[in-house]
Amino acid sequence: MLLVVLRRPRGTRDFLPWDMIRRRYVIETIKSVFESYGYDEIETPAFEFLDVLTAKCGPEIRSQIYAFKDKAGRSLGLRYDLTTPLARIVASYLDLPKPFKRYCISRVWRYEEPQSGRYREFWQADVDIIGCSEMAADAEVIAVAISCLEKLGMKNFKVRLNNRKILESISSAIGVDRGNSLNVFRAIDKLDKIGIDGVKLELEKIGLSKDQISEIANYISISGSIDTIERSIGCMLDNIGKQGFKELIEIVEDLEKYGFSNYVLDLSLARGLDYYTGPIFEVHAETTVKIGSVAGGGRYDSLVELLGGPPTPATGISLGIDRIVEVLGEAKMLPTSKTVTQLFIAYVNPSIRTEAIKLASKLRSEGLRVEVDIMGRKLERQLKYADTKGIPYTLIIGPKELELGVYRLRDMINRVEKEVRLEDISKICQSTKYIV
Repeated sequence: MLLVVLRRPRGTRDFLPWDMIRRRYVIETIKSVFESYGYDEIETPAFEFLDVLTAKCGPEIRSQIYAFKDKAGRSLGLRYDLTTPLARIVASYLDLPKPFKRYCISRVWRYEEPQSGRYREFWQADVDIIGCSEMAADAEVIAVAISCLEKLGMKNFKVRLNNRKILESISSAIGVDRGNSLNVFRAIDKLDKIGIDGVKLELEKIGLSKDQISEIANYISISGSIDTIERSIGCMLDNIGKQGFKELIEIVEDLEKYGFSNYVLDLSLARGLDYYTGPIFEVHAETTVKIGSVAGGGRYDSLVELLGGPPTPATGISLGIDRIVEVLGEAKMLPTSKTVTQLFIAYVNPSIRTEAIKLASKLRSEGLRVEVDIMGRKLERQLKYADTKGIPYTLIIGPKELELGVYRLRDMINRVEKEVRLEDISKICQSTKYIV
């Protein structure tokens, strides 16, 4: 007899009904904000051709792709983000209206070391704007992310802003070869994980001198307002860097139009993916659990063209569903229900079961989520089941209730019972919110 090992692959999780209620609450809240800004939903395959995924991801992400060959020998991989498949779509469907504003909420996979808020299978919620080169697009996707977090009730978070063009200008000013700049960005991106000493070691490995490493360490320690950044590095920026600085000013001005001011310009922000070409941004939550950013993104104006499409400006931001759930869970800001069922119909004897099913069907047609016993259990066992499952209301029916048209409705949370007429049941059950 073959014994199956009952364990999950590392970095994956099971979500039981009460977990899914919390996750669905977060996802549906985010989805409602996305749509309120005019974004439409798409979905893409879980796997893509490997050469699409590796077109512009960098060696670290490339090493994290779950790659495999299908039965015909084609090289495929599970998607590691939702942006690259989007760029492939835009390159394939040239008649999409511009700007193309889409959102996607789905799974992605990366083979990396699991830790708090970081898994090998995880969920992202992305909004992107394709076909707009104005910084208004970057400001809008940041505003969307902030609106999502605010609607979820998250308060202690800060938006970090930078621009790859500024980082390129700094690298050039201290003599880093242009071909080595992406390696510098990848090293800086590890700052939160490995600290400044770790970053210095990474920079040493890619061939930078001690003086260059020291200068980079000084620059990436700078953060603050537009004026602070301008005083610190304004005189050393070349034309590319000045353009990047101007772009940040435009984004900040637009964010303030949305009423958002909780941002900081941070030269240590680099973002690890190679396809970023301009503004980059992250949202960090202040929490006792070290969880990193809860959202991040940037402008990637060359990715669609790289995948065979025409030159197409693009920008977007991704919210980490798993990290947001963890932050809200720590703050006790998630639903507490164990079930989505609103009403359990308990019958006093098996002869009433047919009427119980008919009543349940009627109440479901009115929008109520109703369960009826299918085990043939005694009334006491039915009530115990409903209580264990966390169903907020139980309707008890017997011959007398059916004859009079008056039923016993038991509030399972407050432990009180009252008589109600049929027309009142839906209104009572739907008006009570036990999930928040």
